Amino acid sequence: MSETDENNAATDDAAPAAKPKKKKQQFRAKRRTDVHGWIALDKPLNMTSTQAVGAIKRIFNVKKAGHAGTLDPLATGCLPIAVGEATKTVSFVMDGSKEYEFTVRWGEETSTDDTEGELIDSSAHRPTEEEIEAALDHFSGEIMQVPPAFSAIKINGERAYDLARDGEEVKLAARPVTVHHLELVECPDEDTAIFVAECSKGTYVRSLARDIGRYLGTRGHVVALRRLFSGPFSEEMLISLDDLESLSHSAPGEPGLANALLPVETALDDIPALAINRNAAARLRRGQSVLLRGQETPIDGFVSAMNAGMLVAICEIIEGELWPRRVFNLPDHPPVFNGNAEQNT
Repeated sequence: MSETDENNAATDDAAPAAKPKKKKQQFRAKRRTDVHGWIALDKPLNMTSTQAVGAIKRIFNVKKAGHAGTLDPLATGCLPIAVGEATKTVSFVMDGSKEYEFTVRWGEETSTDDTEGELIDSSAHRPTEEEIEAALDHFSGEIMQVPPAFSAIKINGERAYDLARDGEEVKLAARPVTVHHLELVECPDEDTAIFVAECSKGTYVRSLARDIGRYLGTRGHVVALRRLFSGPFSEEMLISLDDLESLSHSAPGEPGLANALLPVETALDDIPALAINRNAAARLRRGQSVLLRGQETPIDGFVSAMNAGMLVAICEIIEGELWPRRVFNLPDHPPVFNGNAEQNT
């Protein structure tokens, strides 16, 4: 044995060599982008509204987001998605009117009232264009409507579509909804008709198609559905996920994600704005009321309190006093995106 081997052996006998400690891999949590506003998403086909929200969270690198009114996977079009502080205004959009373009196929009724369901009834009768036109008044104004069995309405704490998928019989009560406008656009052939409808919150277009079919002595279900607008969010504002992905990879100096972001107050289009001073803004942010003075102030109702062009709070005026109902914590600078939003740290 060599001297080196003897020394090594003696060392080994004295104490086993300690294994080098593995360095712990350091993970640094991503810092979320400070983003607040609305995205008027043109939701693609075969994507749920929840999946669409998840895509927006990823692209904008934000934690808090939510949509203002579910669109079925088979529907496309206007899905307003609130990010950050804008989520406090979701209810104002959901309560607004919505417009849809939809195509009905005559002669077949399905379990879901669209193409996803199983055929449950059929009819050989095909209504004429004149018969369809004559039926529209019956479905305009305030009507009673039974929602589809496959809907998100809760029954004893469970979603109706979950019960229906489990094979349970789902019976939903008729409820009042308002169809502000219903128009027959065209009849491409004897089997199909295309409509445009502007309706209130809670109206199901699938139920409308089903009920029109029954009223005309046939059966019907929706084969195509597109939401054209929702509250203040119009078709001209829409942007696709593909375009958002492209903007997230834009180079410095080029249009980026900030260009796709609509202000928080977009959702408050129907609420009058009221300019307030800095002291009043500070009181509202602390949850305190502000006494109004001057002949030009609104008498009562809700207002958007604004200071230096920035939304401070949604307030209710009661007996000449401004009471904060939703207070906003908005930064005084625009969001900064460094290339891909996911890379912001």
